[in-house]
Amino acid sequence: MWNFYGGVHPNGYKDLSATKSIIPAKIPPFLVLPLLQHIGEPTEPIVNIGDKVLKGQIIAHCHAYNCRKLMTVPLHASSSGTVIAIEERAVPHPSGLTAPCIIIETDGKDTWTKLVPLDDYTSLSASKVRDYIARAGVVGLGGAGFPAHIKLRPSGIDTLIINGSECEPYITCDDCLMQEHSHDIIAGIKVIRHALGGTERCIIAIEDNKPDAYESILKAADEQIEVVKVPTIYPTGGERQLICVLTGHKIKRGQLPSKFGIVVHNVETARAAYRAVQLGQPLVSRVITVTGGAVENPQNLEVSFGTPMRFLIDQCGRKPEIERLIVGGAMMGFAQPDDDMPVVKTTNCLIASLGDRIKDKAPQMPCIRCGECANVCPLNLLPQQLYWYSKAKDFKKIQDYKLFECIECGCCSYVCPSHIPLVSYYRYAKTEIRRGENEQKKADLAKQRHEFRSFRLQREKIERQAKHKKAAADKSKQDKIKAALARVKEKSLKLDKF
Repeated sequence: MWNFYGGVHPNGYKDLSATKSIIPAKIPPFLVLPLLQHIGEPTEPIVNIGDKVLKGQIIAHCHAYNCRKLMTVPLHASSSGTVIAIEERAVPHPSGLTAPCIIIETDGKDTWTKLVPLDDYTSLSASKVRDYIARAGVVGLGGAGFPAHIKLRPSGIDTLIINGSECEPYITCDDCLMQEHSHDIIAGIKVIRHALGGTERCIIAIEDNKPDAYESILKAADEQIEVVKVPTIYPTGGERQLICVLTGHKIKRGQLPSKFGIVVHNVETARAAYRAVQLGQPLVSRVITVTGGAVENPQNLEVSFGTPMRFLIDQCGRKPEIERLIVGGAMMGFAQPDDDMPVVKTTNCLIASLGDRIKDKAPQMPCIRCGECANVCPLNLLPQQLYWYSKAKDFKKIQDYKLFECIECGCCSYVCPSHIPLVSYYRYAKTEIRRGENEQKKADLAKQRHEFRSFRLQREKIERQAKHKKAAADKSKQDKIKAALARVKEKSLKLDKF
């Protein structure tokens, strides 16, 4: 084992839901399915209002979604019913913006479309298995939502890491999944290894505060899979931090783990790969944790995508005093103004707070330059300097301090004695920088278009002048020919008289 720099030990509060079995969530009356639920290219609807759909049926995809190099996957109906609208709806995102969504009125039958599993995927090429995983809509379910088939594409991979650390407070969905569906996870790992073309080494990393999950996975795994306990420290579950702990490799920004022969997938992603390939089921649901002081019965639910969050909170027992709703973990999650948002592929936890554990921090005080933020930063950055330049809006200077290396884990904000929301400043700076870059790109594109238009107009002018000159020359030539013919004719007439 190696160690990464920094990290914190926040209170886990996992006991609220970790000891309860996963149960299926009820089917809601309506499903709201955003057209883009992952990192990559958006999809386009292929259904119309009034269409009847079945569970697992493709309802949106990119026109070339089956291209292995395209960063997109199709969207499937997560239950059977009727498409009643395709419109803008609020979606779970820190920006609070809306996005195009397909709204399905469910029929309560939850009828599957015809499923076509791969009976013997080992007889197929790795590329065909990857294509099948892509068509099933499988993305990384650890939080980022990166299309799974893209991460399975690189060649020369010798180490597959399955992330079961789940270091965020409150979240227990992966813990319970490993306890109850360990055989599905192991079967999914075999599918992933085949899709990678075979890997020499496979490691399942589980934090040492999850003994039941460790034992369950250990019993299900074969001798080709290493089941490893890793120290409980946040953010061990981060991809780069976990790779550092297990292999000692320090992945820098801009580098991909595949450069070091490593691919990392989440345990739920492995299960989704198993269900896609061996059961023929596309990704239409996932296990999420519904917890917090405002929930009577915190638990883990198997939830169909598009289910409104309020529907899940009601199922788990809503207390009327909800003060704050967090989507995601307590460290990296984001607050939502209401609970009418739908569950999407990247939703792994809902925390409905009474304000007793998750609450707004005390009023922000001036920075005292204590340096605690630098001591806990897992990327060994200088959060204090990033804060000053963010506050001063010096977006050029802040990039010298590796702003985009920041993974927004929240360790610095967690330990700040002045209660400064440091991550919020970094997000603001990143947004402004990206907006400036986009505006510059638009300006450059407009300049290129103007230059091309000027070039085109000048070229057309030259072509017109050349055309007119040629026409004039042709006319002059024709006139000379006519004059010559006229002279010949005149001579002929004179000769005829004689």
